[in-house]
Amino acid sequence: MSERAAPFYCPYCGDEDLRPGEQGHGAWECGACNRAFQLKFLGLLAQGLQPNSTGGEPI
Repeated sequence: MSERAAPFYCPYCGDEDLRPGEQGHGAWECGACNRAFQLKFLGLLAQGLQPNSTGGEPI
C-alpha cells in the first residue's frame, strides 16, 4: 500500500510549516498559526463535474 499525499499548506493561514498530528490518521498541525485540522476523503461524486458548455458565467 502506498503513502497518502500530504497537504502542501495550512488551509487556515497558508503557511507550509505542517507536521503530522497525534489525533490519528489524516490529522495535521500547523506550527505557524497553532491550529490542528484533519483531512478526510469522502468519496467520488456520482456524476462527476460537468463542464459549462455555454462558455459564460452562471447567472
